Amino acid sequence: MLREFTNSLTRWDTLLFNRIFGWGDKRILNCSFRVISWSANGCLYPFLVLYVHMTLGSTTSKPLLLSAILAFPLERLLYHFLKQSMKRDRPYERIVDVQFRVRPPDRFSFPSGHTASAFLMVVLLSNTFPTLQIPTLCWGTMVGVARVYLGVHYPTDVLAGALLGIFAGQMGMWFMM
Repeated sequence: MLREFTNSLTRWDTLLFNRIFGWGDKRILNCSFRVISWSANGCLYPFLVLYVHMTLGSTTSKPLLLSAILAFPLERLLYHFLKQSMKRDRPYERIVDVQFRVRPPDRFSFPSGHTASAFLMVVLLSNTFPTLQIPTLCWGTMVGVARVYLGVHYPTDVLAGALLGIFAGQMGMWFMM
C-alpha cells in the first residue's frame, strides 16, 4: 500500500516536473525565473526586515523583526535536517535530457530552501501587512514554480518547502503573540 502510494506520487511528481520544465529553454522565461528565484535568496531577507524597520518605525516592525529572528533559525534547522535525512537527488540527476538552468546551491533536492524561505516571508509579511497577502503569496508561488522550471527541484520539493516555510513563519508569529 505504501509502496503503491510512493510510486504514484513519484510518477505524478515527475509528470508535473516534465510539464513545467518542458515549457522550453526560452530566453525570457530563463531570465524571468532566474530573477524570481534570486529574489528568494536568504541573504536579502535581513535587508528587507531592516528596511521595514527603518521606514515604518519600531511599532510596526518590531513584531516582524522578532518573528524573523525566531523563525529563520527554526526554518534553517529543519531544512538542513530534512535535506540530510532525505538526500533526494535533484531532477537533472535522475531524468534523462534534463539539465539545470541555474546552478543549485547544494547537492540534494528535498525540500526547496528557496521556497521555504519565501513562504516564511509570505507568512511574516502578510501577518504584519495584511494588504500584502495576495502579492506575497503570488511571489512565493512563483519562486516555487521557478525552482521547478530551472530544473533543480521536483514539485513535491517545492510543496515541502512551502509547508516548512509556513510552519516556521507561524511559529515565529506565535511566539510573538
